[in-house]
Amino acid sequence: MAKRAVYPGMFDPVHNGHLDVMQRGLQIFDELIVAVVANPSKEPLFPVKERLEMIDEATTSLHSNFRIVAFDGLLIDLVARERADCIVRGIRAVSDFEYEFQMALMNRKLKATVETVFLMPHEKYTYISSRLIKEVASFGTSVAGLVPPIVEKRLAEKFPLK
Repeated sequence: MAKRAVYPGMFDPVHNGHLDVMQRGLQIFDELIVAVVANPSKEPLFPVKERLEMIDEATTSLHSNFRIVAFDGLLIDLVARERADCIVRGIRAVSDFEYEFQMALMNRKLKATVETVFLMPHEKYTYISSRLIKEVASFGTSVAGLVPPIVEKRLAEKFPLK
């Protein structure tokens, strides 16, 4: 039986750490579903449609056992709809763990058959976050090498380089 996992997140914007976790997830699971949360209360820089497009372009080589979806509501409901076995979460540092641990336990309470797997990105990506990427880009500074080229281009459109 194929193992299917959901990797949820805002991905606002997707960066190389996210891509690394996606690739690692595909080494473990038969199918990986990247789930872009449409949470307008967090005031994302990019609308869901653009985030989906950027992920799609950045992951063209992964598409044989890889899908990208948008969702709102409870993650565990999406996991059930997609008939997934597992939730994948990226952990960069100990500071990520406490929140992710609480979420994993809540998801287990809501649906005991779904496991959460924590994956660490390559150490060269452990300091990267979407928040920091947006902050650096907002000052007109290049984020080349930290994000896929499509994201670099879209950020430069919003925040022209100095």
